[in-house]
Amino acid sequence: MAFDRYVAICNPLRYSTILTSSRVIKTGVFLTSKNILLILPLPFLLQWLKYCHQNLLSHSYCLHQDVMKLACSDNTVNVVYGLCAALSTMLDLVFIIFSYIMILKTVLGIATPREQFKALNTCISHICAVLIFCVPMLSAAMLHRFARDVPPIIHVLMADIFLLVPLLMNPIVYCVKTRQIQEKVVGKFGPKRS
Repeated sequence: MAFDRYVAICNPLRYSTILTSSRVIKTGVFLTSKNILLILPLPFLLQWLKYCHQNLLSHSYCLHQDVMKLACSDNTVNVVYGLCAALSTMLDLVFIIFSYIMILKTVLGIATPREQFKALNTCISHICAVLIFCVPMLSAAMLHRFARDVPPIIHVLMADIFLLVPLLMNPIVYCVKTRQIQEKVVGKFGPKRS
């Protein structure tokens, strides 16, 4: 989406020649395959570990780092693989930030503030969706890594927020920008005119 917005704003006349259907499909297949291949080995890596008598997780689901801490055996491979997976996710975020810096640079070169606002308005939904995903993910990761003294319910709550908020808010973020949906919502909740 960030690259799509970049091409739409920075090179709008060549948009249809740069982002052809086949390129979009290839990119989607590549990114989906990358993420599946990144996550798929995790259960197998956890299966090779030997576990102690303790079996209490700090999250309401099996987080890789959480299960890994229960192991009595050497988990160096899991630590390195988890670090590579986290770096891959951060690399995606770096590409998104870079594309938005390029978009901002292009938009600020537009003559009038009204045109600048119109150009940036096309990116708002995607920026909100990225923030809705990244903020809970980073918060849960930081909490899990650095906040050892917080009550266990906080860990569970942050993990559930990380799982549920992006899924619930993503459709809402994109629907708010659709004029037809805005008109229906305002018609339902707005003042009735006779």
